[in-house]
Amino acid sequence: MMTATITRPLGLAGVPARDWAFGIRIWMAVVLALAASFWLELEVPSSAALTVVILALPTRGQALDKAVYRSLATLVGVTAALVIMGVFSQARDLLLAALAGWIGLCVYAAGLMDGTRAYAAVLSGYTVALVAIQQLDTPEHVFESGVARGAAIAIGIVAIAVVNDLFAAPDNHPQLVSRLAALHSRARDYAKAAFQNAPSDAAVAAGLLRDVAALHPDLTSLAGESSSGGVRAAAARSTAVALVAAVSAARALKVLPPTADPAAASRELARRDAQVRDNLVALSAGTRPQRTWRTPLYRSQWIAVAAGIRAAAWLALAAVFFVLAGWPTADAALSTVAVVIGLGATTPNPNGFTVIAFVVAPIAAVLAGTLEFLVLDGVNEFPLLALALAPFVIGTAVLMTRPNPSLASLGRLSLVFMIVIFAPNNPPAYDPQSFLFTSLFVGVSTALLLAAQMLVPTESNERRQRWILASVRRDFERVLSRRDRGLAPEEAMFRDATRIAQIPASATSPRDSAVLAEALSYFDRAAAIRFAHAREIVS
Repeated sequence: MMTATITRPLGLAGVPARDWAFGIRIWMAVVLALAASFWLELEVPSSAALTVVILALPTRGQALDKAVYRSLATLVGVTAALVIMGVFSQARDLLLAALAGWIGLCVYAAGLMDGTRAYAAVLSGYTVALVAIQQLDTPEHVFESGVARGAAIAIGIVAIAVVNDLFAAPDNHPQLVSRLAALHSRARDYAKAAFQNAPSDAAVAAGLLRDVAALHPDLTSLAGESSSGGVRAAAARSTAVALVAAVSAARALKVLPPTADPAAASRELARRDAQVRDNLVALSAGTRPQRTWRTPLYRSQWIAVAAGIRAAAWLALAAVFFVLAGWPTADAALSTVAVVIGLGATTPNPNGFTVIAFVVAPIAAVLAGTLEFLVLDGVNEFPLLALALAPFVIGTAVLMTRPNPSLASLGRLSLVFMIVIFAPNNPPAYDPQSFLFTSLFVGVSTALLLAAQMLVPTESNERRQRWILASVRRDFERVLSRRDRGLAPEEAMFRDATRIAQIPASATSPRDSAVLAEALSYFDRAAAIRFAHAREIVS
């Protein structure tokens, strides 16, 4: 009798080897970025190291995709900083109001996108804070500051790209194949339950659609991964769309009218299942799928507008506090508020992100202080700086790879704040007073943002549900009147799936279950009507 053996990934201290390799690559990229910045005598070499940390993603395609958008967003942000400073340099209050409005506009734009595009939108916002706010007293230096920041970002991008290439950072498509295959297995299980007339569970269907929609950012990052990236991206998109269509076909079995032909519905489900399988094969082999679909994304205008208004209000409240306090170095703290607002806007829970940032601030201060005053303690040699950085960078980078989102955010923010507080320079300053002020203001900025978020809270889940359901009903009316054109039926289904994925709901609340059931009912009927219209056009 043969027994199955479980293959465990090689690792150390319970952490897989690939995660340790990721941490080592990030450390080497940080060291390379700092070395180049010191050699070029950049004004703020820590910006190059921060760029590496922000671009720290496990796979090559994700890092490259984020690097491209980071470059474009920095250009937009620096241009906006020059315009805002040029117009409002003589009126500080108006300048801060303009900055709050710009941050709100960028957060609104991020609310209409996802993944690296949403990150680029918020980066365009807080770049203005980093460039303009820190030059409030010297507006004539804004252009120089923007150029220096752009140069540091370029060095950080080159550093992480070189290290990823030299040390063979993994591609994303093998992991994406595994995740899509797992979703295919779940869709098959859902279809089997439909064949057996098992009770329909809206939460199960919504969970499937939510997990497929969550892959949208990864689908767009495959294009630049390799020479076959464009073909693989097309196959991945088509696989995701086919999965949504398969779930829709399985749901159709449960709601067949008495006069319908069950055999026809079964054949449709089998056809959709075959499409998923063929597209997965194309993704694995790097070949173009037989049918290419787009993956349109739904975003609620109302939710995005509300997020933008809140972000502007939060920054305005923080600015009023710092102006009234009259602290001489509050510009760095206000910049930190803008950065945390921006990064939090790309997460499902901005308030939760701020709480993590508040917890991380003292942790990062302890790490930075230990590195600067205990480990280095006056050292001037760069090789010793590089070695001293190793355990701090590698440890926090490994924490980023944890599957728990809170732990991953804790690791990333710890490393970001540690670099900000430590601020490596050439020659090193080792100034305890500067260290204490920077640590204090990082902590104060996160605490102040938490207070602002309590005064201007996010909208309730019930209101978000009402907004999304209202859009579902409006779009269904468009489907009935045949005004919903421009997308193939499968592509429209994927867009509807991304909308269902954004409905906040729990598995225990009767109201949430009713909301999901209503949204899925519209999803089913809209899909059937679209396919009926398509068949009419073909015939």
